[in-house]
Amino acid sequence: MRILLALALLVIPLSALAQQGPVQTLLQTHAEDIADPSRQTIQPVLDDLSASGLPAMTEFLEAWADKGVVRRDADGLFFYGQREGDVYVLRSVEDGAEAGEVGRREATELKPNAGVRRLIGTALVQFQLNDPDPARRRAALDALSRNATPDLLGPLRASIETEENGAIRDRKEELERLITLRFGENQAARLAAIDWLSDKVSLEGRAALNNVLTTRTVVGPPEAGANIARVLVPGTDISEPAAVALLAEAGFEVAQVSRADRDAALIAAIEGESVAGVAVASLNTEDARWAAYETLAQAGAVPPRAAPDAVARLLAETPITAVYDEPDPAITTAAAAALDEVGARVARAQAADLTLDALSLASIYFLAAIGLAITFGVMGVINMAHGEFIMIGAYTGYVVQTIVPDYTVSLIIALPLAFVVAAAAGVVLERLVIRHLLHRPLETLLATFGISVALQQIFKNIFGTQAVPLTSPAWLAGAWSLNDVIGISYIRIAIFVLALGFLALLVWILRRTRLGLEVRAVTQNPGMAASLGIDPDRVGMATFALGSGIAGVAGVAIGLFAQVTSEMGSGYIVQSFMTVVVGGVGSVFGTLVGAGMIGGLQKGIEWLNPSNTLAAQTYMILFIILFIQFRPRGIVAQKGRFVQ
Repeated sequence: MRILLALALLVIPLSALAQQGPVQTLLQTHAEDIADPSRQTIQPVLDDLSASGLPAMTEFLEAWADKGVVRRDADGLFFYGQREGDVYVLRSVEDGAEAGEVGRREATELKPNAGVRRLIGTALVQFQLNDPDPARRRAALDALSRNATPDLLGPLRASIETEENGAIRDRKEELERLITLRFGENQAARLAAIDWLSDKVSLEGRAALNNVLTTRTVVGPPEAGANIARVLVPGTDISEPAAVALLAEAGFEVAQVSRADRDAALIAAIEGESVAGVAVASLNTEDARWAAYETLAQAGAVPPRAAPDAVARLLAETPITAVYDEPDPAITTAAAAALDEVGARVARAQAADLTLDALSLASIYFLAAIGLAITFGVMGVINMAHGEFIMIGAYTGYVVQTIVPDYTVSLIIALPLAFVVAAAAGVVLERLVIRHLLHRPLETLLATFGISVALQQIFKNIFGTQAVPLTSPAWLAGAWSLNDVIGISYIRIAIFVLALGFLALLVWILRRTRLGLEVRAVTQNPGMAASLGIDPDRVGMATFALGSGIAGVAGVAIGLFAQVTSEMGSGYIVQSFMTVVVGGVGSVFGTLVGAGMIGGLQKGIEWLNPSNTLAAQTYMILFIILFIQFRPRGIVAQKGRFVQ
């Protein structure tokens, strides 16, 4: 019995000893303040915990702020505790290992108030700024940007010196400037922060500079030493009614007599059949009533009417001033100059971003139009069903994705397969319809238009009327951003690279292969090419297959960011024809130039009138009509002999 009693007495001390470690030891030195914290007593404790540099202290602070820490009553040790019914499941504050259970009444849950939790959060950010995990450091910087406080400037500056990750170091430096500008007490440091921000275009930097330049409106003479932004001129900087309302709120008001007040005063002053010696019957005009009111005012019976220029004189005599909230004129002057410089940088960045958007759109139009340009140039066929080859390619990509769930592998398979399927469809169309309608442009146009409608209905019956997804791989998600202004999605970059690849491939085919030589010969002079042994019919079929196949590849690319529907091709047929006409029929480089012009023009019009995207289409069509009046053969006209 004595042995059992001795062992029982040793259980608690031994268990306590088992839980001892650097974190627990440090916590026990401040046990009472941690168990019952207040805003007045907790700061020295947090400073001591922060100075320890223990990695496990970060998790403890997070749990403490989240009310996830308990103190065991038997020995006063701290644990992470999760309540399950009538017990707390304990974990060690050293490493999070399981530490048994304790009854609900045998432990005390730590519940710091809101003020203490804010202080814990500040200490936690200090830990996270130097956390070995880059993700935790980024999270700490995000939290700091949302809730910056001046007491974190020191730890933030100290963490910059030891930061090895370049991107995180840049972010820390930016936050240090932003917090210094907002809370810094040293003028030189704040001016240096403004100078640093003047070279950036970030939204946070612009917001910080704008916050420095916030103003309040002061009616009447401003206080001595006020940092005046400008004097507001009624009618120019502020409307006269708004200025009068501000004066009235400040107690500067002209006593106005309304018609209702005048009439009430005249009625009250009626004596017998007259008012102020004037017969009531004669007060049948506005001038007569005002004259009677003036008589009463001169007698002191009613308030006098204000002079006609009283409001104007009050506005002229009472200044309305915009005063900076920032008292230091040097800071506001530097911030205003920096904001002007940043505005110029933003304008240049927006121009660069617009150029990237135009290049991206041009690459899409190039892919959609290059096949049409080749077939139009070689065969002279106006193929209104060209957009449906784009649709065929997109649906081919969708079908492949339903079979191959890996988006990267399915994309690798879909691109060549879409070329083959669309090329085969093009050969079928050329063999069954186009070759029988050569040199009959009106019939060809009507026939291909009918085929376009038929193909749309067929695919609508097969795949339904709703858009189907064509999902891009994860490595194409997101965007490449140089700063807060310039950015472009990875999908559009991939399409641009794809367009360049097809450009190089077509140039090689047309310049270095027999097919290319035959295509160029048939394009320039079909009769002479036939006399030299070239079969224009075979060249036309091969060209139609090539152009249709490229349209199919374009469909896969377009489907990665646009909706895949049976009508998707009709949305690109107009731009494709405009691109071909502007660039030059049958010219690869002409199509490239035309796509660049059409894409740039559309983006420019959308930038000038962003609320009306339909206007871009209308203005482009008008531009094309004017353009072909002066250059009917396009920018890059094909060389050859033409009969006048």
